[in-house]
Amino acid sequence: MSIAVAVRKGSTLVVAADSQENFGDRKIVGSNHRATKIMTLGGSELAMTGWGVYDNVFQDYLGSRRAPRFASEREIFTFFVRFWKDLRKRYSFVDDQVAEDDRSPFADLDSSFMIGNRYGIFHVSGDMSVMAFNEYYAIGSGASYALGVLHALYATERDAAVLARRACEAAIAFDVYCGGEIDVRRIPVARRR
Repeated sequence: MSIAVAVRKGSTLVVAADSQENFGDRKIVGSNHRATKIMTLGGSELAMTGWGVYDNVFQDYLGSRRAPRFASEREIFTFFVRFWKDLRKRYSFVDDQVAEDDRSPFADLDSSFMIGNRYGIFHVSGDMSVMAFNEYYAIGSGASYALGVLHALYATERDAAVLARRACEAAIAFDVYCGGEIDVRRIPVARRR
């Protein structure tokens, strides 16, 4: 699990994430391993929470392709539908077992993704639904703590990076599956009119 947040203030959008890696109930000491949970894809920053293998899969899958533009909810949804199909074809280790109590008719990525770019903040949930956010959002096991901080401080703090860092710090303080250093990526965006 993890924490990843995206915050937009004025002409800046920031994506931030922790760097702790967990294997079940075991965490790895930061001096021994530092996870990178944000991937740069063209003009977008893609943050991932959930299964760490997605980092390897995306590196391989997108290695020979042009980076997706991710300009709208529809473009992102279309990309993830194509990715879902290719995931099953190209990576034989993907497990299609459905939990007995899961009655959802939809696919399950079993991870969450967040995209920040000049077009906005987008969340891709495990069932591949895509939602856009105007000001901020958080994903991962520490998301509730981070969202509380963002809600409380958004109107009073001007710096998107400060907000993102404080949100991640709260998640790290209160969620056992969040920790390590905080990666912060800035994306210049046009001011809203």
